Amino acid sequence: PIGPGLEKITMRLFRKKAAPAQPRRIPTHIAIVMDGNGRWAKQRGLPRPAGHKAGAESFRTIANYAKSIGLQYLTVYAFSTENWKRPADEVNTIMGLLKQYMLEAIDSMERDQIRLRFLGDLSALSPELQELARRTNEISSHIQGFQANVCINYGGRDEIIHAARRFAADCVNGVKKPEELTEADFAHYLYTDGIPDPELIIRPSGELRTSNFLLWQSAYAEYYFTDVLWPDFDESELDKAIASYQKRERRFGGRK
Repeated sequence: PIGPGLEKITMRLFRKKAAPAQPRRIPTHIAIVMDGNGRWAKQRGLPRPAGHKAGAESFRTIANYAKSIGLQYLTVYAFSTENWKRPADEVNTIMGLLKQYMLEAIDSMERDQIRLRFLGDLSALSPELQELARRTNEISSHIQGFQANVCINYGGRDEIIHAARRFAADCVNGVKKPEELTEADFAHYLYTDGIPDPELIIRPSGELRTSNFLLWQSAYAEYYFTDVLWPDFDESELDKAIASYQKRERRFGGRK
């Protein structure tokens, strides 16, 4: 017979090992309203353009970090259809930063394996910016993996109207029939065609509104609001947002 001590050791040796802990789930797609640049600059006695430059650096930081933790899509709200009403020097600064980022991306996208796509009505941009956007899209078509989407001259309602007009045109041309339209079909007419809806939308700066961002796509998104201004939003703040998301139960209108 086996003694009590040896019996315990033998049982431990033959005991089935517990399954390793599952990695905490990372959303497939996170969207962010990049808000608070102007207030960040004002708090420091700086002109508003300085806040936008700091915000652009935050975007680089968050995009690189998002890729490193396994996120597949990151969509940021950079310039809305209403932002043209801002002072000309502020708009020019934003467009200048956009051009700089596009040029840097064209040089580094293939090396870093980061796809870049611009969403919105790009026809309002300068011919130079439109050409740079076309080049980034062409380069992205040869890359697999992480994709960053930058919403420029974008508005959620404007996007839906744009999609409705495209669908109506297809109906007039006999390509589609109105009675056959489904949600899945309509989604193909949106700027985000081919991109999964975001599971998590983050709004920095303390504002508690959606600001016309991804109205169709956000139907079942989780929202995370924080008082942190966008230029101060770093890797640890993204971790907090994801941790909050991971604690939530996503039922999509159902109930267990």
